Amino acid sequence: MTINELSVRRKLPIGIQDFKDIRDSGYVYVDKTAYIYKMVSEGKPYFLARPRRFGKSLFASTLKYYFEGRKELFEGIAGQSSLAIASLEKDWTVYPVLHFDLTGHSYMERSDLKSRLGANLRLYEEQWGRDAEEDTPSDRFSGLIRRTYTATGQRVVVIIDEYDKPLVDTLEKPALHAEMHEQLQGFYSVLKATDQWLRFVFITGVTKFSKVSIFSTLNQLSDISLDDNYSGICGISETELLANFEPELRRLGEKQGLSYDETVAEMHKRYNGYHFSKNSEGVFNPFSTLKTFFDSDFSYYWSQSGIPTFLVAILKKTGADLRKLSGGIIINRQAIDDYRPENADITPLLYQTGYLTIKGYEHRYDRFILGFPNEEVKYSFLTELLLQYAPHIQSEQGFFVTNFIDDLEAGNVDAFMNRLKAFFANLPYDIPDRISDMEQYYQSLMYVVFTMMGEYTQAEVRSSQGRADLVVTARGQDVPDTVFVFEFKLDGNGTADDALKQIDEKGYLTPYSASGKKLVKIGAVFDKDTLTLGEWKALAQAP
Repeated sequence: MTINELSVRRKLPIGIQDFKDIRDSGYVYVDKTAYIYKMVSEGKPYFLARPRRFGKSLFASTLKYYFEGRKELFEGIAGQSSLAIASLEKDWTVYPVLHFDLTGHSYMERSDLKSRLGANLRLYEEQWGRDAEEDTPSDRFSGLIRRTYTATGQRVVVIIDEYDKPLVDTLEKPALHAEMHEQLQGFYSVLKATDQWLRFVFITGVTKFSKVSIFSTLNQLSDISLDDNYSGICGISETELLANFEPELRRLGEKQGLSYDETVAEMHKRYNGYHFSKNSEGVFNPFSTLKTFFDSDFSYYWSQSGIPTFLVAILKKTGADLRKLSGGIIINRQAIDDYRPENADITPLLYQTGYLTIKGYEHRYDRFILGFPNEEVKYSFLTELLLQYAPHIQSEQGFFVTNFIDDLEAGNVDAFMNRLKAFFANLPYDIPDRISDMEQYYQSLMYVVFTMMGEYTQAEVRSSQGRADLVVTARGQDVPDTVFVFEFKLDGNGTADDALKQIDEKGYLTPYSASGKKLVKIGAVFDKDTLTLGEWKALAQAP
């Protein structure tokens, strides 16, 4: 199949969150409706946390049309196949639906939330009325539910999309955050008080703020965020990718000069890897996946909508060990979905916002191992981290990660180390006043710089007797392929000779001794007074 044969491209729903629009206009739709049937058959109030741009709003919209009894949208229309729920659902009862969407607005003033809630309420009050004595959003919400039930004789469906947007927006402003929390506390508590008039409740968000009333008063709320049965409710699984997007995969492969299998492998490496439960199948980021197909090009689309700088700023401020981000962060099951702003550990938020995902699960201790989901998130996030840790590189024309790679591939260790020394020399002078663990700070920054060099770099590489700070495998340019093993010391904690001795004693070179590659060990010392590299020594041994 050639590109010409695929010249009429299918319509991809990039950024489209209205289910009716997708079905009426003939966009490709990955069928998630079997999840809807399971949910409405088994329970009543649900909460789902997923990262941004993962399809939460589209799923909420699909639920809305289902409860409105819009059977025709789920059957085969506009040349599209009938959806799973069309054969599962027999009754198609029509319920009144109150759909509140808190996305698409900024909440940087106290009045912003009240205004947004008021706008949502007015849409339904025009139909179901409003009592003159109802003043606050919570009073209006309660009255609206009661009147809607009385007028229709049917219990009400409430869908709240991105319930926590005002809370996430104000994380860097504690006083405003507390005010938003207070307003939402009263509004969401209505769901408990009006339970007798409710048929179904579905709430989405990015994170689970433990002290918000929906989690403390709605005792029967079913949180499906980490449930194996619902791990694929949003996003695109690899099974769904292959079943729904073969034409797009083939077009992309032809454009990039890749076979079909190579194209799938590249998609997997860049955009797959999200896991939302202990045993879930890997999930692709749907936004990046669809953008890749539309552009017929691989890129890092995740960062185009902006990485929240406060996340990396907090990491920097708290002195977090960045080397653990690739797959060494352990978190208890209880903590992974319970973010508390007063807690300095933002690991739950990094997971819930999609920068970390589940890489493993320890049954014995009921805890998860977290790491980056894929290359797209990894390199986008590390780029932002690098700008936070070393802001001077934004205006420094001579800094390019590729220059470091070129030095090592040419076997020029001194050029590499001098370039690294110059990089550290330009760091802000007041770092020691703000960072308590300087050695960890330097090691973390080294991890970011080296990891940006690509797939041939590994940090904290385990051997039988310890962990090497850094291992880089360089493809030689007119020289043999070389494995560089680095060990860094902070002055006062050892010399360059001590670092070389540790490499030998701990056997950091041993795993590569039979590789046929040239081996180079490098010991270096960070100078706290000059805030850059001090002495270094490199010794090579033949393959």
